[in-house]
Amino acid sequence: MAKLTHIMPFFIIESLAPSVSFYTDQLGFEIQFTGPDDDPYWAIVGRDNISIMLKGIAPDIKPVPNPTRHPRAAWDACISVADPETLFEEYDSRGVTFRQPIKVNSDRLLGFEVADADGYVLFFGRPE
Repeated sequence: MAKLTHIMPFFIIESLAPSVSFYTDQLGFEIQFTGPDDDPYWAIVGRDNISIMLKGIAPDIKPVPNPTRHPRAAWDACISVADPETLFEEYDSRGVTFRQPIKVNSDRLLGFEVADADGYVLFFGRPE
């Protein structure tokens, strides 16, 4: 049986530069790919085993983060972190603005929320 290795969320974005900048400058991700070479409109950014695809489709196709669709759709990605407290401190030292600071939420998950440049909400945490 084939082994699955990881999943990569695909976020439709407004503009490549500010989106990539948020992930690299604020969250410590690295650029893994951009393309096409002559006029880039999509990229893969990642850190450790986490990757996210960012793609500008067309000017009239806008990002639609889950929280804008329904209040109970709080996140666009849930990223498992062994030590959310340490990551929270790292991001705080980088000046990241938190949508929700670190806490144990109603689902008994210890973590925090960050909204990216396009409004996609990332939860970083683990079960308490």
